[in-house]
Amino acid sequence: MTMAASVQTALGARDTRAEAPRVPGEKGFWSSGHVPTLVAAFLYFDLAFMVWVLLGPLAPEIAKTLHLSAAEKGLMVATPTLAGALLRVVNGLLVDRIGPKRSGAISQIIVIAGLMSAYLLGVNSFGGTLALGVILGFAGASFAIALPLASRWYPPEHQGKAMGLAGMGNSGTVFAALFAPTLAKIFGWNAVLGLACIPLAIVFVAYMLMAKDAPDAPAPKKLVEYFHPLASTDAWWLMGFYAVTFGGFVGLAASLPIYFTDRFGLTPIMAGYCTAACVFAGSLVRPMGGALADRIGGIRALSMVFVVAALALVAVSAAPTVAFALATFVVAMLALGTGNGAVFQLVPQRFQAEIGVMTGLVGMAGGIGGFYLASSLGFAKQLTGSFSPGFLIFAGLSVLALAGLMVVKPRWRAAWSTGARI
Repeated sequence: MTMAASVQTALGARDTRAEAPRVPGEKGFWSSGHVPTLVAAFLYFDLAFMVWVLLGPLAPEIAKTLHLSAAEKGLMVATPTLAGALLRVVNGLLVDRIGPKRSGAISQIIVIAGLMSAYLLGVNSFGGTLALGVILGFAGASFAIALPLASRWYPPEHQGKAMGLAGMGNSGTVFAALFAPTLAKIFGWNAVLGLACIPLAIVFVAYMLMAKDAPDAPAPKKLVEYFHPLASTDAWWLMGFYAVTFGGFVGLAASLPIYFTDRFGLTPIMAGYCTAACVFAGSLVRPMGGALADRIGGIRALSMVFVVAALALVAVSAAPTVAFALATFVVAMLALGTGNGAVFQLVPQRFQAEIGVMTGLVGMAGGIGGFYLASSLGFAKQLTGSFSPGFLIFAGLSVLALAGLMVVKPRWRAAWSTGARI
């Protein structure tokens, strides 16, 4: 079975007789864009996300070695998220100025060089972990490169699927959760930093061979013009929605190893397995979220997401057992992963001409949401002895996002004129 066929199967086979009639001249998804570039964007995003959250699975061992407090652990795993959020704006600008392929090459070189330097020189203090977190932020900023790299090749009616498949690189966080704790136990946690450079280098070569910039990329603009979308309230709403969906996803991905070890006394390896199960669920459904939004509209898909996420986070705040917590986190991650795909079905419908910088701005908001969740869980644990307040506040943010979505829904559906469902 080909890769295209495999992914189509994952998205769910449907009876073609039930499909809406195709517009004359409209191409199918796989023939409408550039598949090698889509695969390259996914691989780059996948491995970048793997190392972006690397400090989370390693946190129990790092904290033991460096004698970190609960708040310091929370800030350590949140720093790459914040750095990645801010750097996404920079990468969004680079994408529109020099193209996504070259921007991605530069970012990958910085990450590989930074990890190798940390491995050779060692990380021996809390300050050192924060410095490493800033370097890993370049990996998190890959979001603002990989998605425009894929998106620019595809027409509006296929944006949800294209952005969802490229964005499925979120699954890289699964590899970090699965393998980092085991490798740390065998070789030491500092050695994991060097070992991570091996798959990163392999993907870099594949990326350079497969990726290709779309021929119809918008012409470079003056620097100030890149921030024109911020004059639109639509940009701020989309940023807010992504701060909840992606912020919840990446904040949990970074924090769950600490949660499972501190709350239930699991070993770092078992906590990694539990985290991997949760993250895998959220990553798997991202392209399905994009496809669902293509079919029923991004607004309707997001409405369901915010309801389920809020209920799941309230439930997990009172989780009495590991099994209950794991099951509830999986439900939350399924909702948040679906929401990630749904938001980025909407972004190109409104800001196709500014997709590079909007990907950076929306991605920045998502990273800030993740930084808030990860750091707030650490502070909640230190101040109250429980992670519950952090989960409850984020559940409240999901409810606020749902209310905001209801406010903008009538105007968006009336004003946005595209070939896709809103």
